[in-house]
Amino acid sequence: MRVLVRRAAPGDAAALVELARAVGAEPEGWLITNGDWRTPSEERRYLRALRRHTHAAVFVAETADGIVGRISLARDSHPASEHVADLGVMVAEPHRRQGVGRALMEAAEDWAREVGVHKIELHVFPYNVAAIALYEEMGYEREGYRHDHYRRADGFVDAILMAKVIR
Repeated sequence: MRVLVRRAAPGDAAALVELARAVGAEPEGWLITNGDWRTPSEERRYLRALRRHTHAAVFVAETADGIVGRISLARDSHPASEHVADLGVMVAEPHRRQGVGRALMEAAEDWAREVGVHKIELHVFPYNVAAIALYEEMGYEREGYRHDHYRRADGFVDAILMAKVIR
């Protein structure tokens, strides 16, 4: 499958909102959401604002089917840890395990090098075995386990903290 990874543009807002709604509605609960996501206009404003800053970025993965993945990164705002960025990634279910996540992660790491980020962190649910395997293949290491880290309508969910030093 041919995948194009590029910076997200304001015109991608509606497709990104739809992707988030689809992934968020999956029974596995891949996203922490109550079913609501930003509106397309809110997403458009967010993407426009990112053009002026080096503290955050959003990339999309696009195939012949349209936008099938997203990765968002944001630097820590504290001066002592502004060299660290946190990321979140989502891939549409029919496009998983086909290289889309890897391509997005590689774009994130390229961005990190360009803007001077030294370390990337992420949270992953312990039951997301495929994602954990990908992150470990890419050199991410487990740095911690966070019990009851996220709240959901049906209770709390644990998270594994993983990170990679970018060289």
